[in-house]
Amino acid sequence: MPHQPKIFQKESITVAFMVEQLRHTVGLPVEAVNEVEAGNRLVVESTLHRPGLVLAGFVEVFTHQRVQILGNTENAYLRHLDPAARRAAFETLLRFPIPCLFLTENNELDPVLVEMATERGVPVYRTPLPTVNFMTVLRDFLLDQFAPQQSIHGALVDVYGIGLLITGKAGIGKSEVALDLVERGHRLVADDVVIVTKKDEQVLMGSGTDLVQHFMEIRGLGLIDVRAMFGIRAIRFQKRVEVVVSLHEWDPTEEYTRLGMVDETRDILGVALPLVKLPITPGKNVTVLCEVIAMNHLLRHYGYDPAEVFAERLAERIRQKKSDVPARGIEYFEHDYE
Repeated sequence: MPHQPKIFQKESITVAFMVEQLRHTVGLPVEAVNEVEAGNRLVVESTLHRPGLVLAGFVEVFTHQRVQILGNTENAYLRHLDPAARRAAFETLLRFPIPCLFLTENNELDPVLVEMATERGVPVYRTPLPTVNFMTVLRDFLLDQFAPQQSIHGALVDVYGIGLLITGKAGIGKSEVALDLVERGHRLVADDVVIVTKKDEQVLMGSGTDLVQHFMEIRGLGLIDVRAMFGIRAIRFQKRVEVVVSLHEWDPTEEYTRLGMVDETRDILGVALPLVKLPITPGKNVTVLCEVIAMNHLLRHYGYDPAEVFAERLAERIRQKKSDVPARGIEYFEHDYE
């Protein structure tokens, strides 16, 4: 039975995990202002919120489930209030089950307010980054965490900077084609199982799994370690998926694209990717064809479409009503008989 793609998406992450990743993976300077258990506080979406209106008393549309950011404006407003009004404003915020609070630009919260947050079990963190910069990085991290993902049976190779996702039924030779591409100087991203992540509306990123990484299974040979065998230049840990190459056995009853006038696509996570169907026949150099597919995609990306150019030439020839006898490409050979 063919491998069925699986679509999965995180529903939540803990505040503790988020802060740990921000510190050690993203590299953001984040320090804890109070000591609160953050392992049971959940972040459930990537959108952030600045609760200025909530501090002013308007809570009708408060999205309390989001990470709350207190920037210069919010902190200046709190400092502007007298102590009793400041506590009341902060109490309005703490009435809701917010995941955590971030103070940007090294703003300091009144110790009384920090104590109130601690009593409610709300973690408070501080960063020296400006509010806009911090929110940009944090939003990008959360978008990555909550991005939908799909596992696809195939091989992903970076060919001339184009991410080719090679698919096909088991045993048709996907890994062999990927290995041949690596031997020709291209870079392996993943083999067997490719994890595709939707990073943007039209952007899909592919990577391997933690277990397999850059190992390949070649039928009749066994497992090989591409990184150990070919070096660090032969691998990538992630690459944008741009073209799907579908390998399948030659079927004389199927119509194959010959001119490329009709574009086929494959839908992955709602993104339509260009699809090239390659029938496998004896003597066909699939590796070279994959290189041509990548280069042709580059040409089309930069505005040159061979099929359109040929169609224009054909239409011009029809308009001119020239003879049916094909004209030579060179009218005079200048005694060059090589």
